[in-house]
Amino acid sequence: MMKVLRQVGLFSLSALLIVGCKSKEEVGVTPKEQGEVLLEQYCSGEDYFSDKKTFRASAIGESLDQMTSKKKARSNAQSELAKTINSTMQVVGDNYVSSTEFNNKEEVTETFNEMARTIVNEQLRGAVKICEKFTKTSEGKFKCYMAIELSADKLVAKYHERLSKDEKIKAEYNYERFKETFEEAMEQMSN
Repeated sequence: MMKVLRQVGLFSLSALLIVGCKSKEEVGVTPKEQGEVLLEQYCSGEDYFSDKKTFRASAIGESLDQMTSKKKARSNAQSELAKTINSTMQVVGDNYVSSTEFNNKEEVTETFNEMARTIVNEQLRGAVKICEKFTKTSEGKFKCYMAIELSADKLVAKYHERLSKDEKIKAEYNYERFKETFEEAMEQMSN
């Protein structure tokens, strides 16, 4: 019995030493030594994140033509901005309708979501460019880095204007409650 315990103990000790040695070898290797290269992406990072007052998006466009790279970057940034706004407005609409006493919740929710898509598409034209940088790759292509933003207050004002005109919602629509729900969603996005 002692002989078996001694063999199990030696086996366990050997296994620990092998694992321990391997871990020490891997700890000394940095990502750079493994061939990884840190890239700097312009018009990106914390300064370009959405916050409780502003929706923001960053994107890249690449082309052999400088203006085409700029158009691609703008289009990509608008697409990202639209996704963020649409998902936020869907949450706002769902939360607002759920917190009120509308008799036809499903229909009202669909109206909110449909209206959000329309308003976002209209408002994207008013998105302001806050950063734009160009680089040229070793292959001779132009890269445009771009960040755009859209005021949350302007978006909610346009939304309010439309909701006030909708006959299905007008009688029961409460702007203050809607704005409060919107601000809660923006606060969560900021965090």
